[in-house]
Amino acid sequence: MLTEMLPFSFELNTTALAGASLWSLALYLGFSPVSQWVIQQLNRWFNFAERSLYTNKTEFEKTREARESQNAFYASLFSIVPFLALGALCNWGVELGLGRSWAISMGILACVGCGVYELGRRDGKSE
Repeated sequence: MLTEMLPFSFELNTTALAGASLWSLALYLGFSPVSQWVIQQLNRWFNFAERSLYTNKTEFEKTREARESQNAFYASLFSIVPFLALGALCNWGVELGLGRSWAISMGILACVGCGVYELGRRDGKSE
């Protein structure tokens, strides 16, 4: 379907895409304090950038709550981008070191390990 609409064709390596996604999820879970920090910084930057668009303070304050909620949503969505890049690097490293057949398996193992670590970290933090 895409090839009918686009005048060119491109190949997607689905194994690399799946491996990079698994690794990015593992890194996002394993480094959750870093991911929360990235979300907070992106949210601050989005709010600052949005504030600079308004010249009238009353107009800015009128829709402030809705815009801050929207900026928080965008910040949480865009916070995965650095982890996707690092996940692609980790996947590439595993493919170089162990071979292509191990890329998905190691990504799944990393997800499980980082998920268990995150659960233990949250449990230890609550006590």
